[in-house]
Amino acid sequence: MSNPERKPSDSMNSALTSLLYQLADDDFILAYRGSEWLGLAPHIEEDVAFSSISQDTMGHAAMLYQLLEDLGEGNVDHLAHGREAAERKNAVLLEMVNGPGHYLSTAQYDWAFAIVRNYFYVQSKKVRMDSLKNSTYQPLANVALKVNMELYYHLLHWRTWFVQLMQAGGEARSRMEAAVKEVLSDFEGVLTLGPAAKEMADNGLIETEEILKQRWLLVMKPVFESVNLTVSEADFAMKNGDGRKGEHTADLDAALTTLSEVYNAIPAASW
Repeated sequence: MSNPERKPSDSMNSALTSLLYQLADDDFILAYRGSEWLGLAPHIEEDVAFSSISQDTMGHAAMLYQLLEDLGEGNVDHLAHGREAAERKNAVLLEMVNGPGHYLSTAQYDWAFAIVRNYFYVQSKKVRMDSLKNSTYQPLANVALKVNMELYYHLLHWRTWFVQLMQAGGEARSRMEAAVKEVLSDFEGVLTLGPAAKEMADNGLIETEEILKQRWLLVMKPVFESVNLTVSEADFAMKNGDGRKGEHTADLDAALTTLSEVYNAIPAASW
């Protein structure tokens, strides 16, 4: 756990809290979307694997919310469950529903979308964690080291699915290509660091947006080439809004209602 006595200077505090909210909110909402696949994955082994990855991801969010609590931003439980959608800083792509229907009854989820969204996001997360290991805010650097130990397996899992289905041909290839197009249409929202990006870099909290983006493209290039897929920076967009600025969809409102049900009913419960 981080040391609550270690405080950043006033000049970097705003940039640091902005970065932490992004990192924590991203993991929090995507872990929830992953949990909705329980019992619906293609086979039992994947059910177990995806559940484990989602649990890890929620654990990462918890560590990051703890850093925010240590900085005086509020109680961890409230940060995770008590904030409105407009206060959230997660990328819009990560809040989008898995597909039509409801996971308890009539789910018609898109496995191709799940694979592409998770693979592209986890690779961007790995790039950030590699950068954060050298952050000037040591408690965040410590968390990045812990998170990185699990990301290797998460990446291996999603990369394997991505490559196998892209190489399968037929309907699998068509659905994967459609999912790639859909994910990229909002992927700029994942890669951006929001309005305080310059201050984050200037204070040595993390490297610049452009460096991180180019690093993602560089590490993904051989994978894309292996499956005969062309992706460039020009493909990135934010079709559904900029979550770093608090712009979100109705999907997030609905998710938070479900996620916060127990917290709102029993605020004294421990998350």
